[in-house]
Amino acid sequence: MSLYPSLEDLKVDKVLKTQAHLAQTSTTPMAAITEGNTQPQPATECMPGSSLYPNLEDLGEYMGLSLNSDEVHSNLALVPVADNQVAAVSGYGGMVRPVTGADVGIRRAEIRPGLREVILCKDQDKKIGLRLRAIDNGVFIQLVQANSPAALAGLRFGDQVLQINGHNCAGWSLDKAHKALKAASETRIELIVRDRPFQRTITMHKDSSGHVGFIYKSGKITSLVKDGSAARNGLLTDHYICEINGQNVIGLKDSQIKDILSTSPTAMTITIMPKFIYEHMIKRMSSGLLRSAMDHSVPEV
Repeated sequence: MSLYPSLEDLKVDKVLKTQAHLAQTSTTPMAAITEGNTQPQPATECMPGSSLYPNLEDLGEYMGLSLNSDEVHSNLALVPVADNQVAAVSGYGGMVRPVTGADVGIRRAEIRPGLREVILCKDQDKKIGLRLRAIDNGVFIQLVQANSPAALAGLRFGDQVLQINGHNCAGWSLDKAHKALKAASETRIELIVRDRPFQRTITMHKDSSGHVGFIYKSGKITSLVKDGSAARNGLLTDHYICEINGQNVIGLKDSQIKDILSTSPTAMTITIMPKFIYEHMIKRMSSGLLRSAMDHSVPEV
């Protein structure tokens, strides 16, 4: 089953598949008529051309607009090309993205339900820009500093560190975890990480006025606009915004979040987390000072 990052992607993909099917069936020869003496008509007389549009050579132009087949094929993006093949749609992580194919936000905000390996090195100060916290016999990332090796590697607030250089972190104290990082090589530190739980990534599309259709306060989504892209694509209220196009916004003021939203591209991706989980994590993992010191830079892909 195909996965789509937004409802708009799903609809456009259906259109492309329908066009591909029509293009394929238009070249299938008709069954010969064997009864009586009736002769089958040539295919060129009873069937449309190889595209969804007929041959327009006879028209030449219409109101000054060139309507020959070559012009139609080159200027109408939804018309199949001459060999009846539709342009391949881009995919990432198993998702079909005919509309949001060039959106880097989807790549930045990809949710990985499994484990991933992260390779780090220390900076000139022999630091990686990472602060950990031990909770419930697990080690979690409490803070990622801006422009640090940890930030460049894509580590984020709330991610769980399972291994440091091959050693399991379960049951470790905070001091033991930090000592392991301090004692690690400056050129290579291997981490096994699980992305923070209960997050959801939603891709939406701005309307003509530049809005996607939701209202937020203190970083929490409070209401949705009827029939807006946010409502159509399943955005939920009572969820906190964690990232916009992969950029961390935890701890930012609403005015700062507004600036990021307003400068986002037409297709934008938002990572959200339920209120209960988010407030629990903030309470147990960070203070106001830590939130203000978080990495809020635009991540690399």
